[in-house]
Amino acid sequence: MASKTNPSIAVLIPCYNEALTIGKVIDDFCHELPSATIYVYDNNSSDDTSAIAASHGATVVSEPRQGKGNVIRQMLRDIDADYYVMVDGDDTYPAESVNDLLAPLLTGIADHVVGDRLTNGTYGEENKRAFHGFGNNLVRWLIKLLYGFEYSDVMTGYRSFTRAFAKTLPVLSPGFEIETELSIHAVDKHWRIAQIPIDYRDRPEGSVSKLNTVSDGLKVLRMIATLFKDYKPLGFFSILALIFLVVGLCVGFPVISEFNQTGLVPRLPSAIVAVSLCGLAALLFICGLILDTVVKGSRRAWEIEVMSEYSHEQELIKQH
Repeated sequence: MASKTNPSIAVLIPCYNEALTIGKVIDDFCHELPSATIYVYDNNSSDDTSAIAASHGATVVSEPRQGKGNVIRQMLRDIDADYYVMVDGDDTYPAESVNDLLAPLLTGIADHVVGDRLTNGTYGEENKRAFHGFGNNLVRWLIKLLYGFEYSDVMTGYRSFTRAFAKTLPVLSPGFEIETELSIHAVDKHWRIAQIPIDYRDRPEGSVSKLNTVSDGLKVLRMIATLFKDYKPLGFFSILALIFLVVGLCVGFPVISEFNQTGLVPRLPSAIVAVSLCGLAALLFICGLILDTVVKGSRRAWEIEVMSEYSHEQELIKQH
């Protein structure tokens, strides 16, 4: 690792069948960041992605576990640097914006920087894939609703982050949900986030997107629900408890009303269902309280881990 006066930068390019574009992507980033190390992790490509990447000077590694999340997880385990840039190998993100993405990290005002394709309108003009913009907006709305932070672009694959962010990031998603996971982790753990508008260009002719709008979109929504449960269990289980409580009261209200009028409970099955639903609501709320305590304990341990990473980083700087 280099010192902060001469920081080491790793450009992370996960690839699957990007032979058409990977050479240009590597050349562009080498031109913009001549001192950076370019890493291409080939995810079982059936074309010449690996050979082309190696011929253009990238460090090429094979990752057999299919899925972008699996690739990023292994990259962060393997690669040691002061700062990381994550970008796709399809030549849709401009390398000339990389210094803008690194600037907030280098000046110490951000830990995670997001390349925003939406603000300047280039994504809407260039993207030819139906419903991608709608899906992005839906995920942005959900994150704002659940976490109170408004991303301009949550699905972008062009990001940069610090060593501390990278080395304390628990990557859980195996596939294209990784961008959503990065975004939610950054918000939940109160990392400093910067959003930098960038231009976007669609894939060149002959280059095919590996993203399936419906199936991958459903995986993203499932990831949001999973992370909401894991990060904010009290809120998650309170919502479930409220749903069961309302349904239980709706079922039980006619029973109570009839009992007040006649002193009888002729709808015994309805009464049992209503009591069961209300009891389940209480149990769900209690589960939320217990898990919230567990999560707070885990958060304290994570904060200590982050402080340890910062201390380790300072020691490395002193050694240089």
